[in-house]
Amino acid sequence: MPINKQTLKADGFTGFRAFGQLEINRVPQAPGLFAVLKPAGYEPRFLVKSTAGVFKKKDPSLREDALAAEWIEDADVLYLGKAGPGSKGNRGLRRQIQEFVDFGKGKPPGHWDGRLIWQLADPQSLVIAWKELPAAEVNLTEARYHADFRELYGRLPFANLVQARAKGS
Repeated sequence: MPINKQTLKADGFTGFRAFGQLEINRVPQAPGLFAVLKPAGYEPRFLVKSTAGVFKKKDPSLREDALAAEWIEDADVLYLGKAGPGSKGNRGLRRQIQEFVDFGKGKPPGHWDGRLIWQLADPQSLVIAWKELPAAEVNLTEARYHADFRELYGRLPFANLVQARAKGS
């Protein structure tokens, strides 16, 4: 079964807002997963230079051929990420998604997972959805989604460059 808007909705994902229409205060503060999807009819165009922030003095941009090699034409999901509670319990989906959006606007990130999203033209049309989860289930669920995606498409989503692993496995 594909991993797309319908199957994510059936599995409890909500939101499904274009980045350009995202109201961050409507995103829950709980831990969980988030997915970035391409809208219907989306044709990828790659920017020469990423809009993402610099991480550890490294430019997040890749060459167009490297970006094209990561693109999966038949996949709707472009990135699957997680939002844990953080060491002080004050992170969660709202803060993680806000930092992800800020990263795309050039702010320095704490990590640069998902950076390829910000080298796509018109990222404001991309859709973000989220699913609240108990903190203890976040890592395992992310790892399961990555493994299922890899089984379906032979590799990770476009902007996931590292396979998630359940802690302790």
